[in-house]
Amino acid sequence: MSVKIRARRREGFSHEVEIEGGHSLTMDEPPEAGGTDTGPAPARVLGAALAGCTAITVEMYAQRKGWDVGRLDVDVDVHFEGPVPVRFDVTLHWGAELDEEQRRRLLVIAGKCPVHKALAGTTEITIADRTA
Repeated sequence: MSVKIRARRREGFSHEVEIEGGHSLTMDEPPEAGGTDTGPAPARVLGAALAGCTAITVEMYAQRKGWDVGRLDVDVDVHFEGPVPVRFDVTLHWGAELDEEQRRRLLVIAGKCPVHKALAGTTEITIADRTA
């Protein structure tokens, strides 16, 4: 399976990113980096993808197990060296009481979300060019 994603320049560093399936979002850079802040910077979107993927992965697993996690909030703190993210700190906030074994298992599952795996592992990236 593959999904097509295309970034189209709008103005300055602002780009409209279209994701196959009818979704889109705007990405830009903050003014201090030369952008106009019309959307999040791409490196920040990585943190958002990690937060969303972690929450969904944990909730899907808990649902299969019949565990009530209540309202689950996932915080991701992205640490940068210059413009490059160098560390992601993920914190899960449970909205329900879970026993120690459930919490331990869900923390393991959190580390198995696809975005976590891509960021922590070696994901192949190829770069090519074409004339427009």
